[in-house]
Amino acid sequence: MGCCTGRCTLIFLCTLQLLAALERQVFDFLGYQWAPILANFLHIIIVILGLFGTIQYRPRYIVVYAIWTAVWVTWNIFIICFYLEVGGLSKDSELLTFNISRHQSWWSENGPGCVRKEASMSGIAGLDSHSYISVIGCALEYRYIEVMHSSFQILIALVGFVYACYVVSVFTEEEDSFDFIGGFDPFPLYHVNEKPTNLLFKQTYLPA
Repeated sequence: MGCCTGRCTLIFLCTLQLLAALERQVFDFLGYQWAPILANFLHIIIVILGLFGTIQYRPRYIVVYAIWTAVWVTWNIFIICFYLEVGGLSKDSELLTFNISRHQSWWSENGPGCVRKEASMSGIAGLDSHSYISVIGCALEYRYIEVMHSSFQILIALVGFVYACYVVSVFTEEEDSFDFIGGFDPFPLYHVNEKPTNLLFKQTYLPA
């Protein structure tokens, strides 16, 4: 297939997904968001598997990738609901950190235009000299940044799912049309290679 086919488009989409997942993984690590870190890690593995299957013409790997895209869309919808506090969810809960820390998204303190306000802690030994109080001046609230990240992931995953199904169907059709004995046989099935006539005569006069 040429480079303008669904296969090459799927390769591009998988590469784009890898870059987006790696970028998201970095910021989730900085924010100690353990649940997204694990989800991103699994996502990266499956996308690499889908990329390998697309390059090496392995439809089974692409099927696994297509199934995972549906799971990935569901996960990102949950993330959107979490940060928009839909259905009783709270963005201030410790759900994404497995209740082992009170960290929030890295963007909550380092978003565009955000300024941290700190106050010194005096008379308390063993603690840091500064205590975080609030963040002001953010041009965009951090939850909307997380929502945009998840929305972009959903968009790529949906397009990737469509192209994955298309590529699997193309690969399946090619496998069905392949003759495992003679390859892609351009001759009819009833075609038999006949021996040269002179060879037949020679075999007739062989001594007993």
